[in-house]
Amino acid sequence: MCGIAGILGYDGRPVFADELSAMCDVLAHRGPDDEGFHLGQGIGLAMRRLSIIDLKTGGQPVRNEDGSILAVLNGEIYNFRTLRRELERGGHAFRSASDSECIVHLYEELGPRCVDRMRGMFAFALWDGRRRMLLLARDRLGIKPLYYAEAGGRLLFASELKAILQIPEIERSLSFSALNRVFTAMCTPCAESIVAGVRKLEPGCLLTATAGRGARVERYWEPRFRRPAAGSEDDLVEELRARLDESVRLHLVSDVPVGAFLSGGIDSSAVVGTMARIAGGRLKTFSIGFAEQEFSELSAARQVARRFGTDHHELVFEPGGVDFLEDLAWHLDEPFGDSSALPTYLVSRLAARHVKVVLSGDGGDELFAGYDKYLVEARERRLARLARPIRGILRAAAGALPDGARGRNLLYHYSLAGSDRYLDASTLFRSRDREQLFRPEARERMAQHDPWAGAREVLERPGAAWLSGLQELDLRSYLHLDILTKVDRTSMAHGLEVRVPLLDHELVEFAAALPPELLLRGATTKYLMKRAVRGLLPDAIIDRRKQGFAVPLGAWFRGPLAELVRDLLLSQTARRRGLFDPAYVETLLRRHDDGRDLALQLWTLVSFELWCRVFLDRPPRAPQARRDRRAGRPPAARPSGAAQAAGAPAAGI
Repeated sequence: MCGIAGILGYDGRPVFADELSAMCDVLAHRGPDDEGFHLGQGIGLAMRRLSIIDLKTGGQPVRNEDGSILAVLNGEIYNFRTLRRELERGGHAFRSASDSECIVHLYEELGPRCVDRMRGMFAFALWDGRRRMLLLARDRLGIKPLYYAEAGGRLLFASELKAILQIPEIERSLSFSALNRVFTAMCTPCAESIVAGVRKLEPGCLLTATAGRGARVERYWEPRFRRPAAGSEDDLVEELRARLDESVRLHLVSDVPVGAFLSGGIDSSAVVGTMARIAGGRLKTFSIGFAEQEFSELSAARQVARRFGTDHHELVFEPGGVDFLEDLAWHLDEPFGDSSALPTYLVSRLAARHVKVVLSGDGGDELFAGYDKYLVEARERRLARLARPIRGILRAAAGALPDGARGRNLLYHYSLAGSDRYLDASTLFRSRDREQLFRPEARERMAQHDPWAGAREVLERPGAAWLSGLQELDLRSYLHLDILTKVDRTSMAHGLEVRVPLLDHELVEFAAALPPELLLRGATTKYLMKRAVRGLLPDAIIDRRKQGFAVPLGAWFRGPLAELVRDLLLSQTARRRGLFDPAYVETLLRRHDDGRDLALQLWTLVSFELWCRVFLDRPPRAPQARRDRRAGRPPAARPSGAAQAAGAPAAGI
């Protein structure tokens, strides 16, 4: 696991060492163990390394036999041993035992399509000195990030946005299309960042760049829910078990100890149970919960930990422990509306005190239809047929009610049809609310962009079952923009590698071919997955009601955090930005105090304001506390159970 960065000069002008060093310095948390650089004519590659495989000789950049091809990798290639054996039989000579060295030799054989043979999570940059071509690649599901920008006749790239912002040619100005997406869907778009001109390489994509042709992006893989799987239900259950075993086995390859996140849900519990059976020894597991029992899954996590005899560690997150908010904003890189980033940051910090690698159960809800919203959509599709004749009446009734009136949003919701109705349920601030939230100039610039355009295209694609369309949309957007972004940034903040065995692309392709009736059966979500893990997990874990990873911010924002939120959102600093109408922000705060649950809306505003303070108001450079993750003070969360650990750095707001 690493952080990578680099610069390609289209006109061949030199890349300077201090530029690469500045980019690497702000990525030190991603790779606290080592660093590496290459400077050539018009090209510079850099990396920070977290040593996981081949601790002694696995440094980067890696090179082919004659040094004409170099690469830097962020991530892991899990099938590297198989690839290495094939390449050695073909005459390739290796200098190390690392997974990253396979990339340069595989490229010699297959060119840019070398990615087709890789199983793993990766973002890598490869320089072909003979062709003077730069290749950037990102894994199929978007587990590892990669940003890039073109400015001043150069192409810049890095694992995190803040590294690109170290280069003076990049102007720190807002992308209003990305801003619109943040306040609609809580995160930035697939291909854009919050900074105008800085883009993301999308999952399953390659970028090639040469001096004569500039940069060109192409897609090499995408999820499709089309082809029906062959075999009986029993056969598919057995195949799922075998594929889960194989993927977990691959993800356990490491030269350092591997632990696991354990939420108490089916997916993380299945991963832990499979790890315990395969790996042997006493596995370390890590959980976080809340004093508010309706939000906490600690009891379920403890039950699974007891079942598999793990060395279990947990934290209880309380509202007094949020003095890391500015640090979190710095690590998240962009405004981020999912408040579960808060506990994920803390449980990552806990795990990093014990291990360098953990496995997680992320991806199971998307692949096997585990979200309650899929059940809601099944019910609403039936109700929508009944509402069809009176949609106009419902729309008029909603429009007649004043803003903030109870029932207004529900009437409006049922007045919509098809994809618009489904997307409305996922919308943070509806268009009418955004019109009131933003001042006219910002509103005018945002109105030029439809934040749901790409989503409608997926949902309205002909020929696919409605459930498959929802799953495909979540795999293409929500999974990597929210879930995987959150996990990558909050774990790498503490030099912790998180691996996601449910997102091995061969397992994903198997799941995408499953008939919808084996995923959602009546009121049972994740039907086939539950059958596959019956016997491995306690029945009480399989049959318990799903509980999302939610934070009790609603109560906290009315109580212990009320003053903090008000001070941030109504400060003179926030007012001077001229983006939001302070009177409407006051209205939101008042409505929340009066009992409306606007916690996510308020948290998104808080996240945006913190981002502005960290990235727009001053240069995004890591303070000394962030560069030395072993210095600091005791943790913000209260240890309970088996958890006893020293503190990590935290920067207050």
